Amino acid sequence: MGKPTGFIEIKRENPSKRNPLERVKNWQEFQLVMPENNLQEQASRCMDCGVPFCQTGTAIDGSGEIGCPVHNLIPEWNDLVYQGKWKEALARLHKTNNFPEFTGRVCPAPCEGSCTVAISDDAVSIKNIEKQIVEKGFKEGWIVPEPPKTRTGKKVAVIGSGPAGLAAAAQLNKAGHWVTVFERDDRIGGLLTYGIPDVKLSYHVVKRRVDLLEAEGVTFKTNTEVGKGYQTAELRSEFDAVILCTGAIVPRDVPVEGRELEGIHFAMDFLRQNTKSLLDSNLQDGQYISAAGKDVIVIGGGDTGVDCITTSVRHSCSSITQFDINVEKPNTRSVENPWPLFPVVHEVEDGHQEAEAVFGKDPRTYQVMTTKFVGDENGHIKELHTIEVETIIDENGNKTRKEVPGTEKVWPADLVLLAIGFIGPEQDLVRELEVGTNHHSTIKADYGNYQTSVEGVFAAGDNRRGQSLVVWAIHEGREAARECDRFLMGSTQLP
Repeated sequence: MGKPTGFIEIKRENPSKRNPLERVKNWQEFQLVMPENNLQEQASRCMDCGVPFCQTGTAIDGSGEIGCPVHNLIPEWNDLVYQGKWKEALARLHKTNNFPEFTGRVCPAPCEGSCTVAISDDAVSIKNIEKQIVEKGFKEGWIVPEPPKTRTGKKVAVIGSGPAGLAAAAQLNKAGHWVTVFERDDRIGGLLTYGIPDVKLSYHVVKRRVDLLEAEGVTFKTNTEVGKGYQTAELRSEFDAVILCTGAIVPRDVPVEGRELEGIHFAMDFLRQNTKSLLDSNLQDGQYISAAGKDVIVIGGGDTGVDCITTSVRHSCSSITQFDINVEKPNTRSVENPWPLFPVVHEVEDGHQEAEAVFGKDPRTYQVMTTKFVGDENGHIKELHTIEVETIIDENGNKTRKEVPGTEKVWPADLVLLAIGFIGPEQDLVRELEVGTNHHSTIKADYGNYQTSVEGVFAAGDNRRGQSLVVWAIHEGREAARECDRFLMGSTQLP
């Protein structure tokens, strides 16, 4: 543990951030680095709690999640940071997490929600400490390529280069297999590169790790779509095993009147085009959906919706509104959401703070459902019609929306972004490989085993479990690599 009385004597301190009105002028990361002595103090708050729920990493059906899905050894590296043993802390962190520089930036930190200190006080600042451990490792030159000493001669194809695919590739390469990662986009990273704004996870952070993996022997093939430019028959003949990490990127739609109008886009199209143009030309090529000077409405109250706010504000939109069909979350845990479950409480994210700084108010509105899109004479969206709804949940957990008469409203809109989640993975490759699926179109492969209905073909991440967190994708990629290694060699030493 850290300091025995640290959690009593020291209050949580969060890293400082650049002023919202300043940071919206560019795409640079805006969280400032906390001095090392402050970080060591924060690490000392980690108490000897007996059972560290922070690293439990489990999901309870119908209730929620507890702790870190990759089972980070949090009390151990907090203690090492407190003692100033940063290199040893990095070794413990890398033991369970291939990419702490990703999770330290974009993970919602279920570990902190399950921290024992959080029962009655602010949680240990686990996420910030994690990020600073790995960043210090890069700064000091401790993180270097470590190719395997021997090779098995086995070849594995990983389809998709998001967090699950990269984790699987890293682990299989450590086991000595020759790994090739196929990515249909022009850059490696999948969701990490084109699904998260550069201001939250800069591409250079992703590229830095990809370069390390390449130096360790992983082969990356971009602009290669398996099943189209590269045939599946060729895939099966060249490789001894395949891991599918293609994500769940088919977006959920809003099928109401006027949906065909111009100016209505899926959030991921908006985010992807923006990042590609930013990386290609610093937005000078114009090959993106611009929110500049527009009244923007984001439909969907989740993280992707916040990313749309973050991006639209940097485009200098005229206004920004985020619709959430659900009731506003409470400021404290409800009795149905006790510790150590992930806390379902009201949060003000960075994007919300930026919108409020620019426009003077929080951009969110709650219990609103879209009923109609209306266009102008040119077929472009000009307004959006809504009605307030009450959400009714029956004894089986099924939700229905009850409209509230007299609450109709018309909103001006030049750009509408649909950010209401995803319904599953794309099906072309799934059908091509003839792997079985579940009734909701995700790939059928048991958790912990990851073997699909086709021998030698595994699945991990969102295409198996449905839309989820980056940290769960890393966890599944690691575990699928373990089972793939077992399939290839008869046994495995991978965790």
